[in-house]
Amino acid sequence: MPGGGDQAAEAEGWPASLAAFPLGQWIADARRTYARAGMSPERVAQLDALGMVWSHYDVAWDEGLAAARGWAQEHGHLLAPTDATHQGYRVGLFLKNARAAARRAEENEQRRAEGLPVQTAAGALSQERRERLGEIDPAWCPAWPIDWQRCFHLVRQHLQAGGQLPTSPGVVVHQGEDLGRWVRAQQLGFDKLTGAVPPSASLTGFKSRSITASRARAPPPEPWTTGSTKTSSSMPRARACSRRRAGEMRVARPLSAST
Repeated sequence: MPGGGDQAAEAEGWPASLAAFPLGQWIADARRTYARAGMSPERVAQLDALGMVWSHYDVAWDEGLAAARGWAQEHGHLLAPTDATHQGYRVGLFLKNARAAARRAEENEQRRAEGLPVQTAAGALSQERRERLGEIDPAWCPAWPIDWQRCFHLVRQHLQAGGQLPTSPGVVVHQGEDLGRWVRAQQLGFDKLTGAVPPSASLTGFKSRSITASRARAPPPEPWTTGSTKTSSSMPRARACSRRRAGEMRVARPLSAST
């Protein structure tokens, strides 16, 4: 509540009797009571009618999701670089954190499936929130570097629009990505590609052939690791991500764009 006495409170529209009321503390106590299911439905309804914000984390999530949806509508995908913004909101950072949380959740799920203990669920993205992002773009959380996935998507988008496969730097630059430089890097590192690609996702022109499952000779990507699971396999998580994308694709180990 405003300080400065009864007159200051009344000037801001507050009753003088509430001039020194610790409203902030009262709201914090109400949130804690609500969080442990100790508040009656009637009081919950009363506070809801006043626009009570029960969780700042939930509000932050809703704001990030709305920004992600807006960014995807403008760009056609949810593979934003880390520095991307939408109407001033740092949507790229929001998505980076969401992917890290989604991978932690997948790691926990894999450990449970293997009968291993899960030390904590803190920092893991819920299934419902993963699905909300997947509804915007099924490929929002690839098992490989986001930069690779973004360039792959933009090249495929360029080809679907009737363009030719760019093979030289500077020829086609879309959404800040030099697609010719990226394609050239994939051509030079073709034998390092690993995984599988459905025919609909193949890009022709890589060493005069499509990227196809028949070329899957390289070892699988190195697994994600955390402090508690240094040797877990990345394949279950890759399969989980591919199911969300309704398909799989072959991916290169990170290649320098200048290669």
